Amino acid sequence: MNGHGGWGGSAPVLQVVLNGSRGAAEGGAVPMSPQDLAESAVAAVAAGAGEVLVHPRTPCGRESLSPRVVGPLLEEMRGAGVRVPLSVPAGVDAEPDPEGRRERVRSWTVLPDRAQVRFAEPGAGRLGQALLARGVAVDAVVPLGGGAGPEPLARFLEWAAPDHGRVRLVAELAEADPALVAGLRWLPPVPVLLYGRDAAAWPVLRLAARCGAGARIGVGDVLHLPDGQAARSNAELVAAARDLRGDGAAATATAASRC
Repeated sequence: MNGHGGWGGSAPVLQVVLNGSRGAAEGGAVPMSPQDLAESAVAAVAAGAGEVLVHPRTPCGRESLSPRVVGPLLEEMRGAGVRVPLSVPAGVDAEPDPEGRRERVRSWTVLPDRAQVRFAEPGAGRLGQALLARGVAVDAVVPLGGGAGPEPLARFLEWAAPDHGRVRLVAELAEADPALVAGLRWLPPVPVLLYGRDAAAWPVLRLAARCGAGARIGVGDVLHLPDGQAARSNAELVAAARDLRGDGAAATATAASRC
């Protein structure tokens, strides 16, 4: 693997997921309004995040792919000074219908730098093509372990992406099992980012560091620091992740060989 966020290439990216599926009831560390999300992104980038993943939501809290929701949020974040790549998910939670997702993507007036496409969901390949046609890079999300089964990874392998340079494999690991990652070495030469949720978040981040892969952290995935204390912000989680990763020093061929 090579490229930004992959093995044996440039320093692996650390992406912050600002909100995910979290709501206000899950604590004050979860930013809710566009202004809060922008402020959280600025602080997380200052702490060391190299990318930002944000889930656009309507005022009532529902995830949305509407240009009236996505565009203003991206403009708010860029206007606040966020200069790293911005990513949004393009999934079932925001729009259940596969054709509806493609139509939403085609209607965007303000474009993110990247968008997540979950290959466990129907229509992933065509959605990925629609994003690439608009100039939006694709993060192909594939679950590994935990009973996920081989189908999502097989769909990604069958997907004839026209430009591997704008595609990244984002593997959601149910646990920090090196065997789950070892098989990724035989995939097409695209960058790789690894992440886990809740109890798996920190062990998977450590595994990503050992492998020299990209990683993800933020309140969208985990609400606690490695020592079990409640995180006060995305920036605090990013700072802890940087400490665990050794500031990206694991992105070497030697590190990858230990994975």
